[in-house]
Amino acid sequence: MLQRERWLNLQRKADTLWQRTWDRHLRLAVTGLARSGKTAFVTALIQQLEQAGFSAKLPHWQVLQQGRLLGAQQVVQTHHHIPTFGYSQALSMLASDPPQWPEPTQTLSEIRLELRFRSQQLLRQKIGNDVCRLYLDIVDYPGEWLLDLPLLELSYAQWSEQIREQLQSPQRRQLAEKWLQAGEHWSAAQPFSAVVDEVRHVSALYTQYLHDCRQQLGLQSIQPGRFVLPGEFAGAPLLQFVPWLWANPTSSSTSESLYGLLESRFEAYKEHVVKPFYRDHFSSFDRQIVLVDCLQPLKISRDAIYDLRDTLGQLLQSFQYGNSHWWQRLFSPRIDKLLFVASKADHVTPEQHPALLSLLRELVHPGLARARFEGISLECMAMAAIRASEYHQVDYNGQPLTVLHGTDMTGHELAIFPGVIPARIPEPDFWPNSSLRLTDLRPPMWNNAQARPHIRLDQVLEYLLGDKMQ
Repeated sequence: MLQRERWLNLQRKADTLWQRTWDRHLRLAVTGLARSGKTAFVTALIQQLEQAGFSAKLPHWQVLQQGRLLGAQQVVQTHHHIPTFGYSQALSMLASDPPQWPEPTQTLSEIRLELRFRSQQLLRQKIGNDVCRLYLDIVDYPGEWLLDLPLLELSYAQWSEQIREQLQSPQRRQLAEKWLQAGEHWSAAQPFSAVVDEVRHVSALYTQYLHDCRQQLGLQSIQPGRFVLPGEFAGAPLLQFVPWLWANPTSSSTSESLYGLLESRFEAYKEHVVKPFYRDHFSSFDRQIVLVDCLQPLKISRDAIYDLRDTLGQLLQSFQYGNSHWWQRLFSPRIDKLLFVASKADHVTPEQHPALLSLLRELVHPGLARARFEGISLECMAMAAIRASEYHQVDYNGQPLTVLHGTDMTGHELAIFPGVIPARIPEPDFWPNSSLRLTDLRPPMWNNAQARPHIRLDQVLEYLLGDKMQ
């Protein structure tokens, strides 16, 4: 049995090697921070590919418009240890009455599609072998996991100091009071065995603090990411530690001490959670799309939008840069195209899309220069994978005004002008006087046999797949 499994594993590796040699295999990673629309995007992407040539409207995807796309269908994935993306379940939720958005991404999942198309290469056409296959692995994973990669460069003491600096913010400090007070009587040198239950309790309070930072302050810089999205590590001791922000440790803080054990759990987290994700998954991605909800922090505060900027900067630092030449693809594939997308473009009027895109570009600008220097192709777009609104013009004080028509999450039909989106990060006085009316919208009623309306999903396909389908 073991020999058979080894043989099958060798076959899978050989198949992947062959496909990579001829550029017929692409691992597309999809990530984003909480509520950015990852699951809805992957669902819409698969449905559009399945419906390409039938009901899909994708005018900017060249392989389709040129009549070279033969079709796409789901096939058996090669990584049997990775959960399969819940495509059918997501479609069912979208088609329910009333329609619901699919469940958010909680862990890593994968789905494989086979795309068939006719090549534009003259040599293939002359020998009558112009039908090509592209195997597309779509990998969906939480953006919070990506934020953990910088931890690999930090010691426990350095990470603790980083958290200490974050708590200079009065709002963060207020939310942290419970877990800080719960551990204020701790001594770094005391035996860990005496406070096992306390450590479990304080780590639970710290986890709640991370949730509160996200829900109450709209902050995205959450570390460790597995504390809020534990996946298969739920309840494991390596998720039971906190940064040390109390009395400084001394030389008497041994491996059996409280400080020593917290430090060892931090190192275990890096070794058994962060490193395997990088080694087994992240390092194998060929292309990456990052979904960004720019609208939510605009509703909350200046701190929220600056935190988003800093978080996106951390994301950019995590990628392997450089062109994936064929010999690199065989032995060390690297991300060669990176796409940042301002999601939920259907929540603002079309006239506001340029401003939304401009805001996204400013948010990623700190890492843009480095990406270009390293030779990576980086693009920004404004998109809605599933359009939840319609646009109509009305007369307002004698002037035409575009308004959104849609349904809010409670089922009420709306006709609103969402306001003017700033093209740059606003000044502090923007929030007290903001006239933005940004409302979460329910997905529209739609027949799953038909491809759903979208905004610029075809441009996303062209950027990510166009060069692989020549």
